[in-house]
Amino acid sequence: VASWMTWKCAGVNIPFGGAKGGIICDPITMSQGELERLTRRYTVELLEMFGPERDVPAPDVNTDEQVMAWIMDTYSMHMRHTVTSVVTGKPIQMGGSRGRREATGRGCLFVIREALRKLKLSIEGSTAVVQGFGNVGSIAALLLQKSGMKVAGISDVKGAFYNPEGIDILSAIKHVRKNKFLTEFTGAEPISNSELLELDCDVLLPAALENQINRHNAQKYPLKKAR
Repeated sequence: VASWMTWKCAGVNIPFGGAKGGIICDPITMSQGELERLTRRYTVELLEMFGPERDVPAPDVNTDEQVMAWIMDTYSMHMRHTVTSVVTGKPIQMGGSRGRREATGRGCLFVIREALRKLKLSIEGSTAVVQGFGNVGSIAALLLQKSGMKVAGISDVKGAFYNPEGIDILSAIKHVRKNKFLTEFTGAEPISNSELLELDCDVLLPAALENQINRHNAQKYPLKKAR
């Protein structure tokens, strides 16, 4: 993953390298206090690695603005002064950038919009299926819907949902904020995650962990829609 980050930055001429790190744990089952202690200890152990001119952590899988705030605070305590540039994705109140949380999902919108233009398809009236409903997937789905695209399928780690007439993405986001997962979402029909990847659509957006589309299921995607 660190190698991928290096190539992605180089590919668009951004002067960053690439690094990835994490902790093997299940944050979904952990309390807020446990997450904070784990994050702060992780930061202390990597103090020599982190820094504005060395490794700048950013939120990714199962991390958010709060985790970034803990890292920044812990690092700053050991540096004896506030170091806002040690992390990205921190809260606006702590020096974060406006639009940072939505940036990756918005990037998905830009790529899809340009791809459809190249294929001479209109984003308005086209159908999308979004696999993954975390920060990237949920925001991308919402932006696609606001752009006129019908989002017929969404999913998270607990399951998938399908509505051929289109899903109310804002309603789904509110459901997840309240319940953490899409489980028991009433705005669409529940289906399996594997079925979601085979739905008939114009755009399939994989916005979860890698390797979800592989040699076992790639051929099942409708050829008439595969572009």
